[in-house]
Amino acid sequence: MRNLFKTIGASTFACLSMMVSAQDITGSWQTIDDKTGATKGIVEIKKESNGTYSGVIVHITPHIGYQPKEFCINCPAPYTNKPILGMKAITDLKAINNYEYENGKILDPNIGRIYKLKVKMSQNGTKLNVRGYYGFSTIGRNQTWIRINPTQLPQSN
Repeated sequence: MRNLFKTIGASTFACLSMMVSAQDITGSWQTIDDKTGATKGIVEIKKESNGTYSGVIVHITPHIGYQPKEFCINCPAPYTNKPILGMKAITDLKAINNYEYENGKILDPNIGRIYKLKVKMSQNGTKLNVRGYYGFSTIGRNQTWIRINPTQLPQSN
């Protein structure tokens, strides 16, 4: 009988722990370039009052061979000639279940193209598989983004 109570207690604790650790995609994400594997910046994803998710570019990471643009020059309105830093690059993303999000849009400010967006979060909540596509979801690009803690955010000068 004692073992039964221990088993029930352990199972209950495990279930509660999983519920507590369940996350959505809100937070800070380190973007990784799908072509070079280099870090490009940080996007802060938030849940909007209408239940959709949006993402703002909060940091741009320069590195050897990559000089980031300051303004969104070839972008369509309302992004044309706006600063990339602080730009809302993800809009209208909707949760499908605990790990999948669809029907959003994502802007690539380096080339000025808006893609349809699908996102799948890893079960442990540390990675996002970001799929930007146009037309059919088979025509597009994938990136893996890594969740970062607020303490890892670069300091503003």
